[in-house]
Amino acid sequence: MNFRPLPRATARFLGALAALTFVLPVAAAERVGLKLVADGLVSPLSYVPLPDGRALVVDQTGPVHLLGRDGKSAGLAAHFTNKLSEVTYNNFDERGVLDLALHPKFSANRRVLVTYTAPKGPATPSDWNCNLRLSSFTVPAAEPFRLDLDSERVLLDVPKPFHNHNGGRIAFGPDGFLYITVGDGGAANDQGKRPTTGNGQNLWSHLGKILRLDVDQEKAGKLYAIPADNPFADGKEGLPEIYAYGLRNVWGISFDRGGARELFAADVGQNLFEEVNIIVKGGNYGWNLREAFVPFDPASASKVPSTGATTGARGEPLLDPIFDYKHPTPRKTDEPVGISITGGYVYRGKALPALSGKYVFGDWSRNMAMADGVLFAATRPTDGSKRWTLEILEVTGPAGNKIGAYITGFGEDNDGELYMLTNDSNALRGQTGKVLKIVPAN
Repeated sequence: MNFRPLPRATARFLGALAALTFVLPVAAAERVGLKLVADGLVSPLSYVPLPDGRALVVDQTGPVHLLGRDGKSAGLAAHFTNKLSEVTYNNFDERGVLDLALHPKFSANRRVLVTYTAPKGPATPSDWNCNLRLSSFTVPAAEPFRLDLDSERVLLDVPKPFHNHNGGRIAFGPDGFLYITVGDGGAANDQGKRPTTGNGQNLWSHLGKILRLDVDQEKAGKLYAIPADNPFADGKEGLPEIYAYGLRNVWGISFDRGGARELFAADVGQNLFEEVNIIVKGGNYGWNLREAFVPFDPASASKVPSTGATTGARGEPLLDPIFDYKHPTPRKTDEPVGISITGGYVYRGKALPALSGKYVFGDWSRNMAMADGVLFAATRPTDGSKRWTLEILEVTGPAGNKIGAYITGFGEDNDGELYMLTNDSNALRGQTGKVLKIVPAN
């Protein structure tokens, strides 16, 4: 999973005591309920609806669970244990099965795309840690519903120097192309086992990017083709797979199913800030020259420099997020804070009209050692400004108006209703993971 392990969290949590920028306005809180859909999981990361009303839930430690139309367990759709030989299940770890997406024509071609961390390959440097892998699988038409693991076709392997900052979040866009996030390589500050300028700004590395692939074509000896309008499709100024760059560790991408069909990306921060960006083709989002709205100095990650770059190496502008929020400091109880953002969706369902058009997301926790996830909604400005406003969504339930769990992921069903995925442990152990539907408050 992305963040949640001790090495990154400890450094960022301790660094959160530094001076920060001003706090975003916080609107009056809406109240929502949480309805238990499934439990007994380890660390659920993705909820993916099937066309027939059933759903798949990706558990980081390998299983892909099948939920029936009633939300109850209908067995396993796959188990990737034999592909995850480097994952240490009883400790903090960001590796594992990361995401799953149905091909837009799944009902006809039965294709499923999966990302997971694989052991080092022949092209991986010996002192590096693992590969981020994108693979295609098929699902036989006959029941029971199962991914055929023998049908795997590896589309992309990205070598990674460290175990963390994998990214691996995937989504098909309205253009039919597949978008995949790749973390900056791990460790901290986009430093170590890479150029001193970092991977985020290096256009000859897949690390620290959002990639866009045409997975319906095979070209130039690869099991995918490059969309003709990718920013560096000709390969002269950068890798042709790159769609956007300057990102640290995107943990959650989603396309708005309404409006302008924008692509939202939640980027996990270093010591001070968490942020969400609307991704545009060729956009440079600043990492590690900037973080959120301010300059960044990798030699002093817990302090905001007085000056810094505003353009990239090609003279292109560094794009700001639509909002940020800060890490915990002595604070008012209603401040929007957290230590690791978990990306969500623009709400387009019908059950919660007060949230219509708002970006609903969460933070893994406000405390590394205690399960204290927080649910947020962000509202687009109407006054011509660019910065969205945040509100903390109050939840009803037995936890005393608190979630009382770590938020590991979100999902959206065929009707646009949203699901929150949680567990009670900051490590890959136990079976406390849950799938919760966000519903009207009682």
